[in-house]
Amino acid sequence: MAVVTALRERPRGQVEVELDGTPWRLLPADAVVHAELRVGRLLDRATARTLARELRRAEAVGIAVRALRHGDRSRRSLEERLARRAVRPDAGTAALEALERAGIVDDARVAATRACALAERGYGDAAIRFDLERQGIAAGHVADAVAALEPERERACRLAERRGAGPGRPDPRTARWLAGRGFAVESVAEAVGVPFAEDG
Repeated sequence: MAVVTALRERPRGQVEVELDGTPWRLLPADAVVHAELRVGRLLDRATARTLARELRRAEAVGIAVRALRHGDRSRRSLEERLARRAVRPDAGTAALEALERAGIVDDARVAATRACALAERGYGDAAIRFDLERQGIAAGHVADAVAALEPERERACRLAERRGAGPGRPDPRTARWLAGRGFAVESVAEAVGVPFAEDG
């Protein structure tokens, strides 16, 4: 069996591993650390298995981090991406748990940020809840994110006013538009200044 005879740091978080005096492989530094490779260590079957597991986890972390470059994503969204890339479930789970511990993956933050963005784009609470649930965010995070928003009625009134509707200026088209954007019947009725039925 081969023995680790040198570990040399290389750019971009890589380590060159030498076995029995001969260069072997360039590995991610965190995989080397987690597999506990060190000079003088025998690369036996158990160590090789641990290293293989750590390499799969490092690959999964890399895929997830690249996906997060473009913005926050829910854990489920990242799980789906890892599955599409044929990452083994155990490696994907280990990677996402590590990213959660580091605060890089945070469904509560994703829910709050996304809810705020949708509210600013003129969506009501029902549409926001639906969007967050579709992303696989837990019900508790969804409820907290929606509860932290400006009250739905106030948002609906402001949107109706921009469209020229409001108390004393009823507008059925605005009422239908608000309902289509996920505002509750009560919020729509207050915003357009008249009772509103969903089928109306």
